[in-house]
Amino acid sequence: MNAVDLASLLCSRLCHDLMSPVGALSNGIELLADETDPDMRDKCIELLGESARTTANKLKFFRLAFGAAGGYGTDVNTSEAEAVMRGLFGADKRIELGWDVAGGRLPKSAVKLLLNLGLIAGDALVRGGRLDVGAEGNGEMVELVIRAEGPRVILDPLLRLTLTGGIGSGQAEPRIAGAWLAYALAAEGGGSIRLSDPADELLLIGATISSQG
Repeated sequence: MNAVDLASLLCSRLCHDLMSPVGALSNGIELLADETDPDMRDKCIELLGESARTTANKLKFFRLAFGAAGGYGTDVNTSEAEAVMRGLFGADKRIELGWDVAGGRLPKSAVKLLLNLGLIAGDALVRGGRLDVGAEGNGEMVELVIRAEGPRVILDPLLRLTLTGGIGSGQAEPRIAGAWLAYALAAEGGGSIRLSDPADELLLIGATISSQG
């Protein structure tokens, strides 16, 4: 897959994920314009606030996970990564996030890899659960570990195949965008991605990437 294909997939994924909260904002504004009951207007404003926060949280996450957030430096403050991860998964309280990332800064490529793998693991918790994210520098490499556990954990087989480099460009579609980016980041950083067995009741993802950014 070339850079243009990847950019197209990432844009499609971002538009897909923002469609629902932005649509809710539009519908809420229309309802508010026609509503005269004070209690219902207050309810509309509350729903508009929730949709606005959801949209903002998604944009902040995707800006760091997919885009050029963090400036042009090679490192990113890990507190920024934690904030966008908690913003993405903390709103509906379905997923409890555990964060264990050593050090104050990590290479930008490592942060992007961590966020994309975290997104994939979080999406696999279809009925909620717990998501634990960890990272630690180990000499020339950064080691990442993501653990997802809940009542029902499902990792799309196509995502699994993409993460391990077993997918061709002819199979590309928006839902694999983050997985393909994660695979590319690990490969370009001299690392790899490992997955627990599909039969396991929980999902474990381990990855390594160069600490040189």
